[in-house]
Order: sequence, then structure tokens, then C-alpha cells
Amino acid sequence: MASLNVNGRVVEIDAHPDTPLLWALREQAGLTGTKYGCGIAQCGACTVHIDGEPVRSCSITLGSLKANQKIVTIEGLSPDISHPIQKAWLQLDVPQCGYCQSGMIMAAAALLAKKPKPTDADIDEAMTNICRCGTYNRVRAGIKLAAGI
Repeated sequence: MASLNVNGRVVEIDAHPDTPLLWALREQAGLTGTKYGCGIAQCGACTVHIDGEPVRSCSITLGSLKANQKIVTIEGLSPDISHPIQKAWLQLDVPQCGYCQSGMIMAAAALLAKKPKPTDADIDEAMTNICRCGTYNRVRAGIKLAAGI
């Protein structure tokens, strides 16, 4: 049994310590906005924030989490879709199929939290998520719109 601080509330998870955080969030906590993509931390579809840092939740086990770490999923980023990244995504119609976009949004939100006015190089470094539809130009434009640059 694990107690996790997810989106500002304590969630009790009944799973083995080797269970990836992704599956605990989806299956135990019912937070299905975080997506399974590759299972090997390459694609970024499962990106969540742990203490403000973007992490690939498929590669983090429940047993590796420390007590009181704050986990934020796409559902907790802004429940009313008022985060600047979410607004920009809507305004520019960034996703095509949308499968990877919750991870993209979480990575972009973490980038703007650290660098409110990111350069193209900053965006390239931070945005390592894979989009099969190839919406990378719109992702970049969405980040810049949200940053006001």
C-alpha cells in the first residue's frame, strides 16, 4: 500500500512497489489522461510532474517514490483548462490525433515554469516527446504563444 500526493490530494494505491507510477495513476487512481506509449521512457506520452520536474511515469516505480513527493498529472495541471499552455494548445489547434499531447503539455508546462521565455534551443532541449503525427512546429508555436514571445 502506498500513499501518494496526486494533484493535491492523498491517493491510496494498493500495488506492488515495482509497479510503474503510470499504471498506478491509470488503474488505481483512475487518472487516465496520462497515456501509455512505449513503456521504456522514450516517447514521453506518460509525462507527469514530480515535485515540479517532468518525468516519464512508465519508468518510475512506486517503491522509488519518496514520501510526500507532489505528483501532478494532466488532470491536475489546470482542471479548468486555464494554464497558458492549455490555452495556446486550444488556440493553435496543436494536436492531430492527440494521443501524445498530455505528455507534451506537461513537458511544455515544466519548461515554462523554469524558463518563462524559452529560446528555440531551450524548447529543443526540453521537448523530447515523440509525436507520430509530427505536430512539432505547432508545439513550438504553442510554447511561444504561451510564453508571449
